[in-house]
Amino acid sequence: MPEVIERQLSDRRKLWKAGTLTYTAPALLVLFAWLLMGDFAWSMRDRSVGPMAQWYLGQLKISNFLFGLLSSSFPALLGLVITPIVAIRSDRHRSRWGRRIPFLIVMTPIAMVGMIGLALTPLFAEWMHRLFPDQSKVTVAVLCFGVFWTVFEFATIASQAVLGGLFNDVIPRELIGRFYGLFRAVSLIDGMIFNYWIIGRVPRHFTLILFLTGLFYGVIFAWVCFKVKEGEYPPPPPRDLVNAGKVVRFMDGVRLYFRECFSKRYYLAVCVMLMTASLCFAPVNIFSIPYARSVGMDMNDYGKAVALVYFISLCLSFFLGWLADLFHPLRMAMVMLLGYALATVWGGIFATTSSTFFVALVLHGVLSGCYFTSAASLGQRLFPQEKFAQFASAAAMVAAPANMLLAPVMGMFIDRLGNVYRYTFLVGCGLALLAFIVACFVYKSFIRLGGPKAYQAPF
Repeated sequence: MPEVIERQLSDRRKLWKAGTLTYTAPALLVLFAWLLMGDFAWSMRDRSVGPMAQWYLGQLKISNFLFGLLSSSFPALLGLVITPIVAIRSDRHRSRWGRRIPFLIVMTPIAMVGMIGLALTPLFAEWMHRLFPDQSKVTVAVLCFGVFWTVFEFATIASQAVLGGLFNDVIPRELIGRFYGLFRAVSLIDGMIFNYWIIGRVPRHFTLILFLTGLFYGVIFAWVCFKVKEGEYPPPPPRDLVNAGKVVRFMDGVRLYFRECFSKRYYLAVCVMLMTASLCFAPVNIFSIPYARSVGMDMNDYGKAVALVYFISLCLSFFLGWLADLFHPLRMAMVMLLGYALATVWGGIFATTSSTFFVALVLHGVLSGCYFTSAASLGQRLFPQEKFAQFASAAAMVAAPANMLLAPVMGMFIDRLGNVYRYTFLVGCGLALLAFIVACFVYKSFIRLGGPKAYQAPF
């Protein structure tokens, strides 16, 4: 991987800048190496905890409505509250460690505790049921799961709110697309490892696998946090004064936040585009394991399908990141949304057996992965750099209510249709087309603001 980056940085005498940070090519290689090591731990957490949690909830045989509520709606609700608070505090924070690293250092052990607690949930649930024998075993298990799931999601969401800001602050802007291509590649390698070799063992070793994953994440990601250095930032604008020296009250801050983020139709359209684009992949992602079970696919075959997705995506990742730098991530995202709409039409019609679902799942995974790789730097390229985390949190706030509703509504819909999961593809198709239409409006405004070569984020 470092050799790939070094070929891109052929002139070793050139200096690369990110804010007050200045890098030679070797220094930039070291930065990328540390960030990609952190990404390996981060992605191993992301690629494993969700599927294992879904498997555990499936073993409890809860309804699709409750399944969607716990796995998607509840994290979205937490994100709606946590993301803007953490993002704004991070933008304004100043310390000798920087403005992003302190938040990541604090949240890493909390996430580790949540993961270890989830790993031990079957044991805790059994112990708690002995104390409350009159309660249903499923109810006790769901409550125990919910406690640790809350801890884990709290730390994950808070970390996610500032991680993109860290990349925005320390990576030279002209290389951000290629970095995200490498970032995506590492994530896909994690996914291949987990789905090809590990997920089939989850039914027998759920506690051991999740426990070791939590420990690995906590140690490695904390180590990386201590190694990556941020630059100097200008002092934040005063928050305790406004107009004639009046103290800014809480509601004044809220109004200022909404005025800055949502008063311009352009940023509102960007937020809606990002929301609908992220939503279009969610129906299949959330219910893929129950879908596989409904067509008779076992976990080993499911894992191999996902591993194949990650292998194909890995082969494309750096190339897509390079194309995003060359043509702009907005253009790339629009192409991928159209491709995904076509693939999900096919899946919605034909994915009714194990073999056809295998094909549809691979198409879904590859095209959604192409979108995420191509659009990974979209926020950094469209939002104001000095308040990136704030505007990114605004986009997350717009997406949160829709994410809260989509999974339980989709689950209730599937329950009423007798567990016919292929409709998840058709819903995804409709959302992809809607995202493309909004992206056309964003693109028109983007060109008016200077386009790929002279874009200036309005503020």
